[in-house]
Amino acid sequence: MPRKNPPTGTDADLNLGTLLPLFMDEDKAREFVEAKRWSDGRKCPHCDCGETYALTAKPESKSPVRKGVYKCKECRKQFTVRVGSIFEDSKLPIRVWLQAIHLMCAAKNGISSHELARQLGITQKSAWFVEHRVREAMKIEPMAGMLGKSGGIVEVDETFVGPRKPRYKTNKRGPTHTKAPVLALVERGGNVVAFPIPSLTSPNLKGAVRELVDKTACIMTDELRAYRGLRDDFEGGHFAVSHSHGEYVRRQKCGDVFISVTTNTVEGFFSRIKRSHMGVHHSMSKKHLHRFVTEAAFKHNTRKLADGARMVVAIKGAEGKRLTYR
Repeated sequence: MPRKNPPTGTDADLNLGTLLPLFMDEDKAREFVEAKRWSDGRKCPHCDCGETYALTAKPESKSPVRKGVYKCKECRKQFTVRVGSIFEDSKLPIRVWLQAIHLMCAAKNGISSHELARQLGITQKSAWFVEHRVREAMKIEPMAGMLGKSGGIVEVDETFVGPRKPRYKTNKRGPTHTKAPVLALVERGGNVVAFPIPSLTSPNLKGAVRELVDKTACIMTDELRAYRGLRDDFEGGHFAVSHSHGEYVRRQKCGDVFISVTTNTVEGFFSRIKRSHMGVHHSMSKKHLHRFVTEAAFKHNTRKLADGARMVVAIKGAEGKRLTYR
């Protein structure tokens, strides 16, 4: 039997069984989102004031106030938990949003909009928009020097994502025009930063590495010439593995220790994106490719969390993010 009350344990205890009461009751779902979004206290999304109160109808009033409406003492504006988040101006119930976030966070290779529409009983167009708004909540803006602190190892590689075959013949050498280049920087045992880039030029690649990686880190790439010149920029140096000669990993002494020179970690991250592309989504347009890459990076960075805890991280990430259909 499903529990009658919302789950009160830790975020790691949140799973399909404990979340069922929230999926069936709109008030419990709204209270759950309020508790996670405003875990440090309710604030007005209009002026960020912490002095707010719940609106209640006067005894003589004939117009009842719906649940979950609050008012700010500073700017005197009304708001709900939807305002100032990915849920704003959505006609879908909060419980449906919770189901969508849980399904997306629990599916390791992603879930298609058609499958989400069938699971939630909504249209495919609505499911497609919901997925992109949830991916917006999963987005974490990369910070300068965030990878490889204290001498960590950062693997850098690039790949092309898109249809296997071009729609028409082309004499252009290299990857087809239907594919888009994606750059990923993975810290071993840590986080990943990935995003599409305009082209695989030396200024684009080395500029991203110099901006996102700490100067104490050790850089590992393949033998692509565009990475040449990074050795002097990082205290740990720059090591390259030669894939063209059949080399994928080697042991090399760096200072007083031996390290493994390889890019297998970042290539494993790319393999999950391509499995998701070929097996689930099938079509990732260049226009929205950065959102699919954001979802893959979010799941990699929260890989040590339970599905319920990952869902809570996505809910908190919805703060201050608004994505319109236009």
